[in-house]
Parts: sequence; structure tokens; C-alpha cells
Amino acid sequence: MKSTISLILIAISVSLFAQQKMCITIDDQPTVDYGLGNHLEITNGLLNALQNHNAPAVAFVNEGKLYEDNQLSNEKVRLLEKWLEEGHELGNHTYSHMNYHNVNLEEYGKDILKGEQIIRPLSEKYGKEFRYFRHPYLRSGADKETSDSLKAFLLSKDYIEAPVTIDNEEYLFAKAYAVAIRNGNDELAENVAKEYLKYMEDQLEYFEKASNDLLGRKMDHVLLIHANYLNAMYLDDLLSIYEKKGYTFSTLDEVMKDPAYQLEVTRFGNWGISWVQRWGMSKGLKGDFFKGEAQTPEFVRKLAN
Repeated sequence: MKSTISLILIAISVSLFAQQKMCITIDDQPTVDYGLGNHLEITNGLLNALQNHNAPAVAFVNEGKLYEDNQLSNEKVRLLEKWLEEGHELGNHTYSHMNYHNVNLEEYGKDILKGEQIIRPLSEKYGKEFRYFRHPYLRSGADKETSDSLKAFLLSKDYIEAPVTIDNEEYLFAKAYAVAIRNGNDELAENVAKEYLKYMEDQLEYFEKASNDLLGRKMDHVLLIHANYLNAMYLDDLLSIYEKKGYTFSTLDEVMKDPAYQLEVTRFGNWGISWVQRWGMSKGLKGDFFKGEAQTPEFVRKLAN
């Protein structure tokens, strides 16, 4: 009897303190340098932070960025090899970061296939799976017909669509940070970074609440960020925040085993929003479900623009 009670208490403890999973996905590879030219520093900073937290990632690549003056840059290809050497996966983010809502499927499909000419064989060379596609601007079809057509095309090319549950305006903070660095204003850069970490924590809490409203429980999340200098410097701090909030870091395929990712999207429009919000709209949720997203400070917006 005593041993049975002990087992029950252990099971309850595990249930109460079970950690949620999060996958880190990093778009616009190999880098978004905003004129700083520090490509290697960005890559090394991101990889070091991921290694510090034992966090596997998917690096989504725009192959068009691998060329300089129409010539393939071996230095930039080498940046991608570093991701593979560290055990991370590469994914396709189209060749030119094309917006699907502005073109037809034929043109978009060509840009997708053009965007795998280097990274698919490179992944194979390092023994890594090449399977994920991430929609630029999170534009995946403005209506059911275009969405279904893209899904069918990707399936025919053995791609898995990579959803995003924690969407954000991180790119505005990253651009503002780069502007402050270029201007030699370290104090301003530090203020941007401080606001960034607070914003990202608040945004996580918003999507935690939204997913709980949607599912009646916590879910495993997919984070979207970009390969920029802000994250090279502060991803370590950001991941520490997430760990303190109960998250461990896992692969995309593990995170997508959460049944939430089987929910159907039935509402469409010219937007690029989190899948949590898409699922909520599809279930008819309104009002309070969409309230409470973190707000980017006005000084950051002005600096970024």
C-alpha cells in the first residue's frame, strides 16, 4: 500500500512539473546583418547560445543570400556548414524570400525549388534530414484554394510545412539594435536589447494564454526569430528566460507531435500570423482571445524605420 501511494505521488509530481517543449527556428539564413557585415560573428553567437542550452534548431535559408555579384560565396556556404556540424537542420525559406500572396503557385514553386539547390545536397553531405519549408512572411495562402494548392505542391516535393506558434516583431528590435550599433550608441543598443527581452517574455505569456484558451491546456511551441546580431548577442539570455518559465528545447518533429498541430485551419486571409491565432479563428474564437499581445515600444519602431 505504501509503495502504491508513493508511485501515485511520483506520477502527480511528474505531471505537475512536466516541462513544455519549444523548438527554436531561425529564419533568413545565413544572416541578416543590417549593414554590419559581421556574418561570422552572428553565426557563432547563435550557435554558442544554442549549444549552451542544448537547443536543437532549424535554420531556414534563403539561397539567394549565398551569392555576391552573381557568384556563390564559399564563405557564406561555410556559415551554413557550421550549423550542420553542430547538429542542426537546414530548411527551405525560398530562394528570394518571396511572398506567396503576391505571385501564383507556378512562380512560387520555382522559387522554392531554386532555394534547395545548395542546401539539400549540403544537408545530405552531413547526414542531416532536409524536410522543412517555412513560408516567408508566414504567408501560406490567402484563401483555401491557394493554401491547399501549396500544401499539395510541398507534399509532392517531400516538404513539411513548419508552423510558428510564437510569432513576434523581433525583426524591429534587431534592426533598431543594428542602427544603434552603427551609430556607436552602446547605451541605446543596450536599452533596445533590454526591451527586446521583456517583449519576448511578454509575447510568450500571451501565446501561452491563447493556447490555453484554445486547447484548455499548455502546448509545445515553435519560436520564430531571425539570424541577426541582436540574437547573436542575446539569444543566450532569451533561452534562459524560457528555461525559467519551464521550457526545454527540442527538435521540430518532437514539438509537432503535440496534437495541437493536427488542428485544421479553415479561415484564411492576407495575413501572416501565428498558427495559434489561425486555429483560434478557425474555431470561431473572437475578442479577448486576440487581446494582450506584447507591444513594441515606439522608440524601437522609430529607430527601426
